[in-house]
Amino acid sequence: MIEKKDIRAISKELLREFFVTNGDKAFRGNQVYEWLWSKGAHSFDDMTNLSKETRAMLEANFVINHIKVDQMQRSEDGTVKNAVRLHDGLVVESVLIPTNTRTTACVSSQVGCSLDCNFCATARLKRMRNLEPGEIYDQVLAIDNESKLYHNRPLSNIVFMGMGEPLMNYNNVIKAIDMITSDEGLGMSPKRIMVSTSGIPKMIKKMADDDVKFKLAVSLHSAIDEVRAKIMPFSSNFPLKDLRESLEYWYRKTKSKVSYEYVVWKGINDNKQAVDALVKFCKYVPCKVNLIEYNPIDDGEFQQASEESVNLYIKELEKAGIVVKVRRSRGKDIDAACGQLANKEA
Repeated sequence: MIEKKDIRAISKELLREFFVTNGDKAFRGNQVYEWLWSKGAHSFDDMTNLSKETRAMLEANFVINHIKVDQMQRSEDGTVKNAVRLHDGLVVESVLIPTNTRTTACVSSQVGCSLDCNFCATARLKRMRNLEPGEIYDQVLAIDNESKLYHNRPLSNIVFMGMGEPLMNYNNVIKAIDMITSDEGLGMSPKRIMVSTSGIPKMIKKMADDDVKFKLAVSLHSAIDEVRAKIMPFSSNFPLKDLRESLEYWYRKTKSKVSYEYVVWKGINDNKQAVDALVKFCKYVPCKVNLIEYNPIDDGEFQQASEESVNLYIKELEKAGIVVKVRRSRGKDIDAACGQLANKEA
């Protein structure tokens, strides 16, 4: 038995060719493409302007590997956490984060994660596979619908800060963003999308070379190599010198500021030396710093630092003319800090 191909992995041009080859008109491919992306059809039977025969032909040749929101939890503060089941039974998470003026989707890019950040719950899951463009797109579409239902407005922002390292699934993430921003998809502005990476220099340079229009965030957490390697062991392969060079390259090519995501942990990076190192690093390229309130995943070494320590960061960064914001955790009653970077807006 021949395995059916996911129809959303096929371009509109190939869909048009498929219909011509099967004795139909090319425009039929346009109709199907619209159903798949603009209208988010879950099955071929949803495509009501196609004949039964055409729908049966599609059913015989293709599948739609659509996600299913397996479990949805709503927080008292309006945050919504989705457990998203994929076609092969694997599960990822996505989160809707509302504020007074915006609703932000925090989406996943991998099942599990390729990296080994010691503070992150996802890193304890081995990477099982990359998400396909359609699976990433579906998370956004589901949250857009929830935003309209629960907050009476469409989704305004997207952050890739859920499960996985987006730059380790680069091609699929870019394809998903292309469809999210396309008039044939959701038509969102790329300026309302932020991709967060743990810092892979060659991929940051590639994004700059590809002239992407979305925003860039870097999970930094320390501007001292030895400390950062303790927090994020993989970063020993990507020293801060190389990261700095890639970010300077990014800014030269894109003129887009960088956001640094930074958690202050007790006994790890809550000292004056760490603060001074961050201030120095921030001067290399125009940037802003988001100090993230940490949600502990156990009773281990990674615990939220004192307010006094966080305030020292704020004081020194502001004194150096660097924009800094504190991001408080959202959805605590449902454990919905997406990728440990809750309450984030692109």
